[in-house]
Amino acid sequence: MKNLLKTLNPLKLILLMAIIMFAAAQSNGQQIKPSGSGYIPVNGIKVYYEVYGEGKPIVLLHGAFMTIEGNWGQLIPELSKTRKVIAIEMQGHGHTPFSDRKLDLATLASDVDGVMNYLKVDSADVVGYSMGGSVAYQLIIQSPKRVKKLVIISSTYKSSGWLPQIANAFKNMKPEMFANSPMKTAYDAVAPDKTKWTMFMGQMLAFVGQTFDMGDSNIAKITSPVLIISGDNDGLDKIELAKTYQLLGGGVSADLGPMPKSHLAIVPSQSHVGLMTQTKTILGYLDGFLK
Repeated sequence: MKNLLKTLNPLKLILLMAIIMFAAAQSNGQQIKPSGSGYIPVNGIKVYYEVYGEGKPIVLLHGAFMTIEGNWGQLIPELSKTRKVIAIEMQGHGHTPFSDRKLDLATLASDVDGVMNYLKVDSADVVGYSMGGSVAYQLIIQSPKRVKKLVIISSTYKSSGWLPQIANAFKNMKPEMFANSPMKTAYDAVAPDKTKWTMFMGQMLAFVGQTFDMGDSNIAKITSPVLIISGDNDGLDKIELAKTYQLLGGGVSADLGPMPKSHLAIVPSQSHVGLMTQTKTILGYLDGFLK
């Protein structure tokens, strides 16, 4: 590991440690067990899901390289007190098996749509973090009636929504850089086939390095209320983020007209990784917006 750290430039080192911190966060764990879980056949793969609590449904979509527990372990116990929480692990992540099926946002969003169909959930509030936020944007564009309210945490609908150094950071990373990492340990703990690790990492590094743009016009057509939560230093380009909020009807003078139905929250002194550790802050925003 020490030799690896010496070979990485500072930006790549920061990103690598961020991923490791996410994997290590699983040690905090969930304090409750799901009321239901299993695999759902969609689009040629089996997608793993967990259900907690009762009430109006809320769907949680994790970030890249993450699991349900690692991403949402601290939020699920609180959300499930009043809501039916449906958490999904996307292709190759956590309990969901690796597949050589082409990995793209449209396909992942279609998987979420398929899971909701299988569980007979016509519509739900949807919360997505990082990669999961991009999938959530794609879902509401592809299937707008599925999403009642949308929550996007530290994410964007286009590559240019990230600062340039973030968009370019993964281009030279290799799967072998992550051998013997806590992220590999977390993968081995739940993956149905541990031999797929290197293939999964190669697939994911290629996926996160791709450019994408769902289109400003598609974002402007969203009619569901949207809550955007971003850390002030989470790698998102805040100029582009302000433009996104304007496309959603925000960025106006509410003293001279109605308050927009979509909200924007910039959390101070937070990075991309650190933002997800602010459980009380995120819950406070969710509580106010979803109710």
